[in-house]
Amino acid sequence: MLRQRLLVTLFLCPLAASVALAQTKRPMTIVDLIDVPSVGSPRLSPDGTQILYTRSDTDWKKNGRTTHIWRINSDGSGEVQLTNGEDGESSPRWSPDGTRVAFLAKRGEDEHTQIYVMRNRGGEASPLTEHDSSVGSFQFSPDGGHVFFLASDPKSAEEKKKDRLQDDVFAFDENYKQRHLFRVAADGDGPQKAERLTEGDFSIRGFQLSGDGMKIAHHRAPSPLVDNGDEGEVWLMDADGGNAMQLTDNTVAERGAQLSPDGSQVMFLSDSSADFETYFNDNIFLVPASGGPHRMLYEDMPHEVQGARWAPDGTIYFTANTGIRSQLFHAAVDDDSPRALTEGDHSLGGWHFREAAGQHVFGINNRENSGDLHLLPANGGDPVKVTSVFDYLAETFELPVQEAIRWPGDDGVEVEGLLYYPLDYQEGQRYPLVVQTHGGPAASDKFGFGRWSSYVQVLTARGWAVFKPNYRGSTGYGDDFLRDMVGHYFRQSHLDVMTGVDHLIELGIVDGDRMAKMGWSGGGHMTNKIITHTDRFKAAASGAGAVNWISMYGTSDVRIYRTPWFGGTPWQEDAPIDVYWGHSPLKDIYKVTTPTIVLVGENDVRVPPNQSVELYRALKTNGVDTHLYIAPREPHGWRELRHELFKVNVEIDWFERHVRGIEYEWETAPGDDEEDMAATTDEESP
Repeated sequence: MLRQRLLVTLFLCPLAASVALAQTKRPMTIVDLIDVPSVGSPRLSPDGTQILYTRSDTDWKKNGRTTHIWRINSDGSGEVQLTNGEDGESSPRWSPDGTRVAFLAKRGEDEHTQIYVMRNRGGEASPLTEHDSSVGSFQFSPDGGHVFFLASDPKSAEEKKKDRLQDDVFAFDENYKQRHLFRVAADGDGPQKAERLTEGDFSIRGFQLSGDGMKIAHHRAPSPLVDNGDEGEVWLMDADGGNAMQLTDNTVAERGAQLSPDGSQVMFLSDSSADFETYFNDNIFLVPASGGPHRMLYEDMPHEVQGARWAPDGTIYFTANTGIRSQLFHAAVDDDSPRALTEGDHSLGGWHFREAAGQHVFGINNRENSGDLHLLPANGGDPVKVTSVFDYLAETFELPVQEAIRWPGDDGVEVEGLLYYPLDYQEGQRYPLVVQTHGGPAASDKFGFGRWSSYVQVLTARGWAVFKPNYRGSTGYGDDFLRDMVGHYFRQSHLDVMTGVDHLIELGIVDGDRMAKMGWSGGGHMTNKIITHTDRFKAAASGAGAVNWISMYGTSDVRIYRTPWFGGTPWQEDAPIDVYWGHSPLKDIYKVTTPTIVLVGENDVRVPPNQSVELYRALKTNGVDTHLYIAPREPHGWRELRHELFKVNVEIDWFERHVRGIEYEWETAPGDDEEDMAATTDEESP
């Protein structure tokens, strides 16, 4: 009997401890979610013993985020914050000997962002550049003697004078400066004079030094404007800027050019077919370094390549989007089936490969972790967790279960998405649903912790299920799936969303009478379409979405992807205007009855505010319950913390009121309650 009681006691003690631990966890608030830091830009030291990375944290007094550079030993010990500038730092890079750390920052009297260098052992950083315009991407030469960097041409004295006088009328789409390549000696004291390597009426869009430092693979385009990307080409030149040679000649965008270890081929990525037709999943291409025909690798692979690097033996490592996951792959140039080096319900971020150390470093993002850094041997194995930035998430908060969901589309093609269960989920009970559609639309939703903007942790804590369908037009599922939008945009995409919703209702999980729809950018386009297609949603939130494809084409800073969607421009002879208008939600806006709020950034150039104004005015005129919220100073993606908090609050309030008929108490920013109390006290003082 004593032995039985002892066994029961030993069994119940850890059980009681685990129950107590579970009881101490709590749901996430909006502020909790906004406050989740971000980790990025990992860089292994040359000997593989240390890792540099950036960490961004919220500062509610500044109403924004500040990024600093951290260093940690590869075994997870010795974590230290290396920089602490008031305005933050970015892009950490090791010197080839590992003794110095370079980064980008704007400090003190700096008018522009400059390169700073500090000793790895610590101490004050000193500026390496004193350039007349902000420095962009940069790279050490393999011998450590120089740093190569990109920067825009500076303004002339006359242009600066006009700025001071506010004599500043500008020519639209012509008020840019070309971006060129420079190098600066890396071994001097204090700022060094930079040497210009390229000059002319073109922009360098990206570059990579060869392993021996003798050549530079790079991309040249007519301008730095986003929409000129498809006019850029791959080039190769000597490290001093001489003997420049154009290697490609096409009408598609390329990126990530790198010379092979033996110097015979240049690798690059492009979202095109083998014969350079545009709008396909990104793949890897090779072109001879001496010039000649290109070829596409892994043509039968359905995935979307996100980044690639040469291995020392001439094989290739790359990360790829596989739909609701992303993984790291390894393949020889002629392999038919690249080998996955990672597996699991996750997405990878910030991948970097250090040849000399024979290791990969990347963040692993899953339902309980927002991207702690891991190390992986060059040819695979088990990833080893290094940082513990996000351990607190699983320890502190109740987090929703994520599940892969598959269903047949309206035409029978299999579609995939993610379902997030309410925290209080009980089988057999039906729950209200928020449908969130991703942007792009050439993208996909993946397993991961997520961001503040979709706030699934907050919604599921309030008893909502959340559904993220990877509708037709998403990447990672093969070219046919992606290109379903070519020639028509809304063909199967919105039907995929609705057949997915019906599938969840059939499973007995979702209450079809209590549903809301939301999305941002491409997800906003989808929201605008859905509310004209069906009245089944009781509320909707359209974020930075297009409603009129004709006006959208002319005012957005990007058109290259929209031309294939609609089969031409709206300005050409015999323009496909019927296709543009036929797929514009505005055409059917008279059908909408769903209460819909509209949100957009005042300075959004990707989906300009006029799209949201057109939507709002149409809804308002037709008697639909609506509001338009414009965030001052914000671009396409909102950055100010109070604007982010407002977005989540106003959407939840809208959904709760219109779908469930309940009142919602808005969350306040940290410190606001104390300030209100102090203000009230001051007012009441005699």
